[in-house]
Amino acid sequence: MPIPTLTLAGDVAIPQLGFGTYKIPAEDAEAAVSDALELGYRHIDTAAMYGNEVGVGKALASSGLARDELFVTSKLDNPYHEPAAAKDAFARSLDDLGLDVLDLYLIHWPLPLTTDYAATWQALVDILGTGRVRAIGVSNFQPDHLRRIIDATGVTPAVNQVEVNPYLTQQPLRALHEQLGIVTEAWSPLARGRLLDDPALVEIAERVGRTVSQVVLRWHLQRGDVVFPKSTHRDRMAENADLFTFELRPDDMDAITGLNRDERSGSSPDVVELKG
Repeated sequence: MPIPTLTLAGDVAIPQLGFGTYKIPAEDAEAAVSDALELGYRHIDTAAMYGNEVGVGKALASSGLARDELFVTSKLDNPYHEPAAAKDAFARSLDDLGLDVLDLYLIHWPLPLTTDYAATWQALVDILGTGRVRAIGVSNFQPDHLRRIIDATGVTPAVNQVEVNPYLTQQPLRALHEQLGIVTEAWSPLARGRLLDDPALVEIAERVGRTVSQVVLRWHLQRGDVVFPKSTHRDRMAENADLFTFELRPDDMDAITGLNRDERSGSSPDVVELKG
């Protein structure tokens, strides 16, 4: 499966298609990730918040793949934004994954109402300096959040993983990413299934002989997003990876982008806060 790569800061190559593990239970993670790796996925996205890092690590260890064939991302859980706690949380993620070096580590949410996320970002910059992670980035950061951490530290995130799909195209944020040299990663790339019956997408899918999911994932790839659909079903994993033998026409791309509603299926980063 010839998966294209994008280049992050530090000349780190990231596969543009990955396998997401959000909401995969801990007891199912090893089997799901093992299936994904057997099908040719090499980029695995997990998070401490998902509670499945141990299972992901077991699948990586038993895969027989060389470490340099794999790209593994994890994320800082919300209760550990204080700099010392963030560094300890990173070390726990490495242990749970059974890795010496992580490819990419992200702040999962900015928590702007309750935390000093610029100080948290400095902690990740410090971790990068240890050599135990190859690249660092953020998730769910809005433009003002990005500008603040860059102004505070002088270090630009390699990626920003945000909700992106045809109903939430994030054009202004993606334009800022391009200006700053940040790679856009798309979570909820299929809008949690809400767009699978959209007439415009169904029409394009029927014309190109693909499923709506494949059409939407191809749209993400052609616009330059990193995308990681999630499924625990092997046949769906294979379908989601079969994206490299067709292309969408420019008018198809424009039509899909034109479906934008600025409609979130997840939470707004401006209001997510640490509870308790």
